Formats: sequence, C-alpha cells, structure tokens
Amino acid sequence: MRKWQHKLHEIIYEADTFAGKLFDILLLFIILFSVLLVSLESIASIDQVYHEYLNIAEWIITVLFTLEYIARILSVTHPLKYVFSFYGIIDLLSTIPKYISLIFIGTHSLVALKALRLLRVFRILKLSHYIGESNMLLKALKSSRTKILVFVFSVLILCIIFGTVMYLIESNESGFTSIPRSIYWCIVTLTTVGYGDIAPITPLGQLIASFIMIMGYGIIAVPTGIVTAEMTKSNKIDTNTQECPHCLTTDHKENAIHCHQCGKKINHVN
Repeated sequence: MRKWQHKLHEIIYEADTFAGKLFDILLLFIILFSVLLVSLESIASIDQVYHEYLNIAEWIITVLFTLEYIARILSVTHPLKYVFSFYGIIDLLSTIPKYISLIFIGTHSLVALKALRLLRVFRILKLSHYIGESNMLLKALKSSRTKILVFVFSVLILCIIFGTVMYLIESNESGFTSIPRSIYWCIVTLTTVGYGDIAPITPLGQLIASFIMIMGYGIIAVPTGIVTAEMTKSNKIDTNTQECPHCLTTDHKENAIHCHQCGKKINHVN
C-alpha cells in the first residue's frame, strides 16, 4: 500500500487522528446540511423563491460527495469490496440522484435516495468513545434475538386470542366487524397506542380492554429487560475506529497492528 494511499485511508476511514476527526466532523455537517436542503426543497413556498440557490447548493454538495466517494475507492486496496459494501452502496445511491436529474426530467421522487445520506451519520459516529458501547449493544441484541422472537410470537398469539374474544363479545356497531380488525384493535391497545377508531361499548368488552391495557405496560418492559440482561453479561472490549484497508474489517483492538480478519498490517505501510 502506497504512503499517500495509507495517509488518505487514515483520514477518511479512521477517527483516531486529528485529521480523521476533523474530516468526520466536516462530513457530518455537510450531510446534515444536505438533508436540510432536501427538506427545504420539498416546501413549495420556499422552493419557488429560493429554487436557484437551493439547486446551486445541492450541486456543490453533490460534487463534494462525489470527490469523497472517489477518494474512498482510491484509499483501499480492493476498491470493489468498498463499492459493493453496505456503506459503499449507500454512498453511491445518495450521490447519483442529482446526476440522474440531468438526464431524466421529473425525478423528484428520487428525493428519497438523498435522505439515505442520514444513514452515513452512523459511520461518522464511530468515534473512539462510542465504539465499546455500540459493540456491547450489538452483541447483546444478537445474543437475545431468539428470546425476543419467542416473546414477539407469544404477543402475537395473545393478540389473536383476545382479538377473537372481542369479536365475539362486541358488535359491528362498535367497530369489531371482523376477527382481523379485532386483532388490529388488540395490537393497538396492547402497545398503548390507542388510536380510538375502534372502542368496546359493552361492560365485559371494556373490562377485557382494561386488562389488555394494563398488561401492555408490562409487555413493553420485557424486551428491554432481555437486552439489558444480555448487556450485563457482555464484557466490554476496548476497540478503536481503525478499518482494515485490505478487507474493510472494523472493530480492531486498541494498538492492534494486524487485522483480526485477514491478518495484514493496518497500522504500518508495507
């Protein structure tokens, strides 16, 4: 790996150095500003008055994102791994809408792709003091995924049972016109959302609804307890923001010299 390529990789992909932190902070402000522009363009009254200014600003940001995308490709050993990675695809999709608008007219629907730039904030927030906490949370979520799936399945069964019961108790006038609609009411009530479009009118139905509402508070706390229990079991590992320039693997330990995935050096130029 060439010296300039290694230096460029440190600035763009890492946040341990002053240059890397400065790059991430500037990129964060540019992304937030670009999302603000997209939001302002969607307001007809503002777009009619400041359309030209918004368009110029959007082009400037698009050019900056394009240069950054090219720099990311040049700074890695295997460019295709970045291009077809999750963030590589996000970077491309959030950059091309403006270029497509030059070829095709009426591409306003592509504004949704511009909003994908917000996903890039997760990459930038890979500052050193966030790494350990984020890794621990992800590990806890992975460890508890089976328990959470069982819990969700159990809640779904309860909603089907209570929804069917409410369909038998209530009448069409109260909104319980079918079992699926009654199940929908049960889900809304159990999650304490309560739209109010369907409401029981019989004393027995109201009693069951009250029980479901109270049960909903306890059910909401269960997933939190599951994840929290797994987090207490996790041992916090001190990692840094280094990303291997060869295989793009992250989550390396502090002071690591070699990549734990491919074994190649990440701190020194070959």
